[in-house]
Amino acid sequence: MEFDPALRYRRLPVVALVGRPNVGKSTLFNRLLHRRRAITGPTPGVTRDPVESSVFIAGKPVRLIDTGGFKLDRDTPGDGGSPAAPAGKVLDSLVVERTMEIIEEADLIVLLLEAGELTAEDEEFINLLRPRWKTLIAAVNKTEGGRLEGEAWNLLSYGFEKLILISAEHGDRVLDLEEAIVSRLDFSAVELDPGEPEKRPVALALLGKPNTGKSTLSNRLTASAASIVSEIPGTTRDVVEGAFRYKNRDFRVLDTAGIRRKSKVTENIEYYSVNRAVKTLEEADMVFLLIDALEGLTEQDKKIAALACDRGRGIILVLNKWDIMPRIKNALTAAKDKIHYFFGQMTYAPIVPISAADGTGVETLLETACRMYNQLCSRTDTAVLNRALARWIEEYPPPQGPRTRFKIKYAVQVSANPVQFVFFVSRPAAVTEAYRSYLCNRIRQDLGYSMVPVKLELRPSRKAE
Repeated sequence: MEFDPALRYRRLPVVALVGRPNVGKSTLFNRLLHRRRAITGPTPGVTRDPVESSVFIAGKPVRLIDTGGFKLDRDTPGDGGSPAAPAGKVLDSLVVERTMEIIEEADLIVLLLEAGELTAEDEEFINLLRPRWKTLIAAVNKTEGGRLEGEAWNLLSYGFEKLILISAEHGDRVLDLEEAIVSRLDFSAVELDPGEPEKRPVALALLGKPNTGKSTLSNRLTASAASIVSEIPGTTRDVVEGAFRYKNRDFRVLDTAGIRRKSKVTENIEYYSVNRAVKTLEEADMVFLLIDALEGLTEQDKKIAALACDRGRGIILVLNKWDIMPRIKNALTAAKDKIHYFFGQMTYAPIVPISAADGTGVETLLETACRMYNQLCSRTDTAVLNRALARWIEEYPPPQGPRTRFKIKYAVQVSANPVQFVFFVSRPAAVTEAYRSYLCNRIRQDLGYSMVPVKLELRPSRKAE
């Protein structure tokens, strides 16, 4: 997904990740973004053009840039460069030139080194960076589990004030690096720009069993006939895309193949269609899970919702074909109660009855989607979160038994869309599922995430009890 909540801010401080090829810059870039954006691989020089994104680091918005690797063996194009120089070497020189330009523009430079003996490229690069020494943080990568820590500390001999030993791939001590980055930046010029237009459409995935009306709803939303509509289950095989605009907001619709049980999937083409439908979750913001109102919630619907929830996607349970339901008093209340009874862990997900065929309820569905998207993209200030946490702990203290005792030190929100929080705990293993659920429910109730999945990660605090 390409949407960054930090794009709502202007005048962000610039943080550049620099270092020689294959030291792990792109892996660290993806780690800080909490998603895969930069291409990574074992071949040196995968990254050429700078890759940048606005991102929250330790709760603060910054502009993060992943640069190409610094190489010694290169030819300079133009002045001093050989006309017959290999194209690869000339390209390497252009990469380095662009990297040096970014370094000059950056407010903070994160120099990534690798544990072990420095290469000639590392040493030349360090010398080039000495004029920017006051705006540099040195991080030593690939030290997971204490690997090569002794050799890593020897790098202090190059004059670094301090070193932060991390593992970009495994996440070891990346939080320490995030806090160091934030502590060295000036955020006084940062401004919220509420009037800035959205950078991309909101992506809606239409999922559900075959013949629940996904294509009919897609065609109604997009005012088109892009999706073939038929009573034959499995008519849609590819993901059919469409677009529409509602109340000054652009939407992108992904109409997927109906997801059937594995035992019902017999054709190879249908197998791949189902896989593609599931993969659509990776690019969706929200899911409209279409349920046949006459049939009600099925086990297959629950599995689809679980897949979406695991990925932190907003989910609206859409009871389609409501127009042909028997006219019984309190029918909707009864339908909602039945869904909540069989699917207790999804009580936060809105339930909206519609008729895709005649359009009844579709506007309510879109209004619900707009409110949900705002919640998905919302962020809670760390100070506000921890004041609320203190109140939650006071109202429902953790157990105090010798084996069940734990202390929650503090919490941070590490991402929006998906909404994810990290709680730092003295003994994470002692936290019961019941207490974890309590924290998730309080986040939803008190912090404005009532309609969306909340991911909660427990990490050990630096100092145990």
